[in-house]
Amino acid sequence: MTGKIHLQNMVFYGYHGNLAEENVLGQRFLIDLILTLDIAEAGQTDRLDATVDYQKVYGVCRQIVEKERMRLLEALANRLIDAVLEACPRVTRVDLTVKKPSAPLGGVLDYVAVETGKDRTPSL
Repeated sequence: MTGKIHLQNMVFYGYHGNLAEENVLGQRFLIDLILTLDIAEAGQTDRLDATVDYQKVYGVCRQIVEKERMRLLEALANRLIDAVLEACPRVTRVDLTVKKPSAPLGGVLDYVAVETGKDRTPSL
């Protein structure tokens, strides 16, 4: 039985951006994750080790957004997806949106975002 675990609007403060002031001042980043995995065992056993510990996933995302620095949202998105797949072997696919609500564009908008996803590469 395939299921999806959603972590929506995780908010972290980081220093990502191509402009010098973004790397000095920092800003908020909002992360949405959808983790696809087989949830049959967890549904039958009610055991955390049979699914994904989303507290661990939150910590992985927090560590990357708050401690690492990237110029592009695309690079941040790729780093987050790879880290979640590495930390969570039960996850078969990660879909992710990184939102940057304070993008320095000189105008008003809700946010700039990158949306992407990646399937786990099957082991040979």
